[in-house]
Amino acid sequence: MQGPLHQLSMTVLMTPDTANFSGNVHGGTLLKLLDQAAYACASRYAGRYVVTLSVDQVTFRQPVHVGELVTLLASVNHTGRTSMEVGIKVIAEDIRSQSVRHVNSCFFTMVAVDDDRQPAAVPPLLPATPEERRRHAAALVRKEMRVELERRFKALRAEPAADAGG
Repeated sequence: MQGPLHQLSMTVLMTPDTANFSGNVHGGTLLKLLDQAAYACASRYAGRYVVTLSVDQVTFRQPVHVGELVTLLASVNHTGRTSMEVGIKVIAEDIRSQSVRHVNSCFFTMVAVDDDRQPAAVPPLLPATPEERRRHAAALVRKEMRVELERRFKALRAEPAADAGG
C-alpha cells in the first residue's frame, strides 16, 4: 500500500564499498542518498522531473557504520509556485542489536521542470495533520531565513572594496 504522495521512505544497507578511511560510511555517500530521496519524493509529488536548487542544514549527528540499515524519511513540507522544500530524516539501525539512531537531518529545495528544463508549476501542498502543519510552518521560517541570507550576501557584494591605503 502506498502512503501519501508527499512522503517517501527509502532503506539502504550500508556495504563495505561505502566506507571512508576511518571505517564509517562516507559523508558523500549519505549526501548522494539524501539527494536521491529528495528527488524521488519531490518528483513523485510534482509528477515531473525536478532539480536540486539548494541543501540546507545538513547535520551529521552521529557516524553511520558499515552493516547498518539506513532509512531516509522524506516529506514535502512546503510548496511554492515551482519549488518544494523536502525535509529528510535519516535513521541508522544496527541489525544485530536492533538499536535505532537519528543520524542526520536536512532540507532540500527542489524545483520542478518541464520538458524544456524550465521551471514548472507544482500542486499546492495542503497540510492536513498537526505534524504536517508544524512542518509547513517551520518550512516557511526556513524560506524567510534563506531570503534574508541572500539579501545580506547581495548587500555585501554591492559594498565598495575598502581602501587598503587607509
